[in-house]
Amino acid sequence: AALEPEPEPEPAKSVSTSLDTNGGGGKVLASPAVRARANELGIELGQVKPAEDGRIRHSDLDAFLAYNAAGGFRAAGAKGIDQDVKVIGLRRRIAENMAAAKRAIPHFTYVEECDVTALEDMRAQLNTARGQRPKLTMLPLLITAICRTLPDFPMLNARYDDEAGVVHRSGAVHLGMATQTPGGLMVPVIRDAQDKNLWQLANEIVHLAEAARSGSAKSEELSGSTLTITSLGPLGGVATTPVINRPEVAIIGPNRIVERPMFVSDGMGGERIEKRKLMNISISCDHRVVDGWDAASYIQAVKRLIETPVLLLAD
Repeated sequence: AALEPEPEPEPAKSVSTSLDTNGGGGKVLASPAVRARANELGIELGQVKPAEDGRIRHSDLDAFLAYNAAGGFRAAGAKGIDQDVKVIGLRRRIAENMAAAKRAIPHFTYVEECDVTALEDMRAQLNTARGQRPKLTMLPLLITAICRTLPDFPMLNARYDDEAGVVHRSGAVHLGMATQTPGGLMVPVIRDAQDKNLWQLANEIVHLAEAARSGSAKSEELSGSTLTITSLGPLGGVATTPVINRPEVAIIGPNRIVERPMFVSDGMGGERIEKRKLMNISISCDHRVVDGWDAASYIQAVKRLIETPVLLLAD
């Protein structure tokens, strides 16, 4: 004959009902011993399914633990502590500059997709033959494309004194690089970027980024930019709407590279599907002094260079 199940022990008469359940909106019913054990185990009783009578017993805690250990329920995470963080120093300057830029500048952003498959192939070939020179990232190639196309779009390489009502268009490209540092965002500047080749740009990028992050950058290395590029590398997202580095009038943001199928020419008048490396480029401009047509035309010119990268090496 089957054994009769042992009767469930009577719950303790002293039952706290101070915690809400996760079920019907009533109260959690559990003995002090169950509450103490749940507290030791770090279990919120509101997360435990009670028995039919609404009470949580040790067996319910055991079932909860077993389910959790088997890869079932997972708490979202431990509760953190509240903090008040004083906004001072560099963080305060960043806050003031960002607020002033968004308050004073009517931003608009234009985004275009570029096929960087050939550019990435060329970068890999250049790195194979680099010798003792620094490894090329995508940034020196993009900077070269930016500088090559700027002479036809002088309104973008400029600083706007809105109080005087004067736009100073710079003949040289002093390119700011938005750089994340332990203290916050800094913008070291590549002076005369238009005169530097790929390897010189690569060296300058490494030097300035390290100086900014270590706090050893000189004041002249952190001021006087005429145009800024901001890149988060693999964190770049699909598209960004970067904030202009006032008093400049434009900022360029390359986004992350992704691989997607794309229709390409098959060389015989038709098309085929091929895996390509694609990257979106964003540009935000000051609409007071830069028209949408100019921004779009400029990015299209940059795109043509990027998609025909041999032109980056031509004189």
